[in-house]
Amino acid sequence: MAEAPPVVLTIAGFDPSSGAGVTADIKTIAAHGCYGVSCITALTVQSTAGVRRVEPVDPGLLKSSLRELADDVEIAAVHLGMLGSESIAKTVADFLARARLPNVVLDPIISSSSGAALVDAGSLKVMAERLIPLATVITPNVDEAAAFCGQEVSDVEEMRAAAAKLHAMGAKAVVVTGGHLERPTDLLSFTSSKGIEQQTYKSRKQVSSSTHGTGCAFSTAIACHLAHGRALPEAVLLAKSYVSAAIAHAYPIGHGAGPLHHLYRFHQKRPVARRHEAESGR
Repeated sequence: MAEAPPVVLTIAGFDPSSGAGVTADIKTIAAHGCYGVSCITALTVQSTAGVRRVEPVDPGLLKSSLRELADDVEIAAVHLGMLGSESIAKTVADFLARARLPNVVLDPIISSSSGAALVDAGSLKVMAERLIPLATVITPNVDEAAAFCGQEVSDVEEMRAAAAKLHAMGAKAVVVTGGHLERPTDLLSFTSSKGIEQQTYKSRKQVSSSTHGTGCAFSTAIACHLAHGRALPEAVLLAKSYVSAAIAHAYPIGHGAGPLHHLYRFHQKRPVARRHEAESGR
């Protein structure tokens, strides 16, 4: 019997276009050699053209689903995406506080790339006061970091200042992502035996319309690498490379911002073995 892969739990919303949310997360998890399980926090009406409506699920249903999964499988990492409401955020916080699962990656989603609000003020409060301290690492983009810190975040120095404030709020590690900056740069800030250490990751800006769900893919990929036992700096580097490649290999879907090609690795051509190498004894 084959050895079971690490199990990664994603707790997020449902995107019918599969560019973001749990269905995109499951694709990302599969691409990283893990087994994905999921709990849906909200149903949405959306497509590549944008989010039209958000309906949070019943918190009792979410609570039962989380408990059932935690009792059944050994969870190696958790990804937190869109929460949708204060009651959902509280339910997730209660679950994590009780279950004490490893490698919790919080992607503190506030709005969609099309500008639709995806959380209420109560959700932000719960994230700030309860989920940020419970997470192993949080992955806000510059706008989300600005919302939590109450200050503009538009360059690396402002990223550093935002990371310091997030550490003061209880964050153990922070990745402030700046994919929309003129020179795309991510900042990793984490606590170690030496104190606060920081690393920056720079890349070239890709001109593409297939960018829907980049934050979801990035944070989920980090969770997968942590589940495999990799250190956080390596996990961030590999997740960033994965998202860049998934954008580069994307194909057009829909009339708006299309999805990444989460499973591009499965479609890459493998080199054909030479005949003399394939034939034994020759």
